[in-house]
Amino acid sequence: MSTPVRPTPTGAAPTATAPDAPAATGAAPQDCPRCAAPVDADPRFAVWCPQCEWNLSPEPADAPAATRRAVAAARHAAAATARTDRLYEDIAAGRPAAVGQRAWLAASVIAGVVHLTTAALCGWGLWLLVTGNTPLRCLGAAVLAVAVLLRPRLGRTPRGEGVLDRAEAPALYGLADRVAAEVGAGPVGVIRVDCAFNASMGAVGLRRRSVLTLGLPLWEVLGEQERIALLGHEFGHRVNGDHRQGLWLGSAIHALAHWYDLTRPRGHYRDAVGLQLLFQLTDLLLVVLLGGVARLLLALLRLLDRLTSRAGQQAEYHADTLAARTASTGAARRLLRTLLLGQAVETAAARARAELQSRPRASRRGPQHAPAAPSTRTAATPEAFWERLRDQAADVPALEHERLLRRSALERGAVDPTHPPTHLRLALLDRGPELPAAVTTTPAETAAIAAELAPHRVRIARTLLAG
Repeated sequence: MSTPVRPTPTGAAPTATAPDAPAATGAAPQDCPRCAAPVDADPRFAVWCPQCEWNLSPEPADAPAATRRAVAAARHAAAATARTDRLYEDIAAGRPAAVGQRAWLAASVIAGVVHLTTAALCGWGLWLLVTGNTPLRCLGAAVLAVAVLLRPRLGRTPRGEGVLDRAEAPALYGLADRVAAEVGAGPVGVIRVDCAFNASMGAVGLRRRSVLTLGLPLWEVLGEQERIALLGHEFGHRVNGDHRQGLWLGSAIHALAHWYDLTRPRGHYRDAVGLQLLFQLTDLLLVVLLGGVARLLLALLRLLDRLTSRAGQQAEYHADTLAARTASTGAARRLLRTLLLGQAVETAAARARAELQSRPRASRRGPQHAPAAPSTRTAATPEAFWERLRDQAADVPALEHERLLRRSALERGAVDPTHPPTHLRLALLDRGPELPAAVTTTPAETAAIAAELAPHRVRIARTLLAG
């Protein structure tokens, strides 16, 4: 049976509930100061009222007043919200939600201008080097240097720390290949792990070799089927028609973002002792010369985002569908709810770091200097650190799950700006059929994958404990 969709305040989209979330522990009842309804106060999480939504999203008391720029940003956000809601309704109703040809053509033209600009600078620099005199050759060398600086970054195959090859991780690659085959994608090129509470699929080089990045904190708190759902979603990006991941458009977007970052004045040296006036004049000159260029590049980036956001969000919904088809609808739903728990996992990591810092220095030297029995392990050891993260994620009460879902609806919370709001992704899964799992793992396969990740688990735990 599909998870029910809860009614939300006026103007908010529907949110899915978390019926299988764990019950609250250590909660103390109190009355809501707004509507006087009884609420449960868990000291580990924000206290809020499910009836009137008091304190649903706490704001600082000294929030700054709205400025003209803030008002413009709010209008831009409101327009983006309206487009996101229209796309959700179109997909939920089964109406065609394909990107218009005009939007795709306009985005391709902008990408062409970006690539032609780099090619023109490169050609001009070479022409000056070949045909010019000495001053012009110097100018040509400078132009070539600028062209190299502005070139599109296609990425390189990652190597070194965090990268697993097929020889050392056959079980993990085997599972990834099974999931890829299920969604219709090719085998993964490279798998790597990092410290993020996230995962991503990218492509590097002219051959667009696929790179799957798994954030180990997220991987560790997921169950087996949720991990398969995560893989199904990420491999779904290889087949969901998102042109922003392609060579032509994707490289142009990254190049524009790089150009904007280069031209945006920062004023790092304004407070240097004895040189304030010189650096302030330099900053003023940079603002005059580059400020207009930076604003133009930012406008182009926003235009590209508007032209491609519908296709990108539609691709995310498609990837969620593929995750449900691969691991089951319930697993895909639990994965999305877990993605809302980043703050809880961060809190667990902070507590583990505090515990480590409070221990005597002699006990931090390592197991060869201060061996400890397994029964006395604390959250300062790598294995106990992961246990604490898993326990923290599993111990989030149902009321906190509900608050996070409603807050996602109120604040339009998403994994990142390229994704649809998480509550809409959950609501769309709820409106679809309950699909069974097409890919599962055996206990032996799970144990083999854990053994392959063991060295990285120790390394990343130490990194997170060190802060």
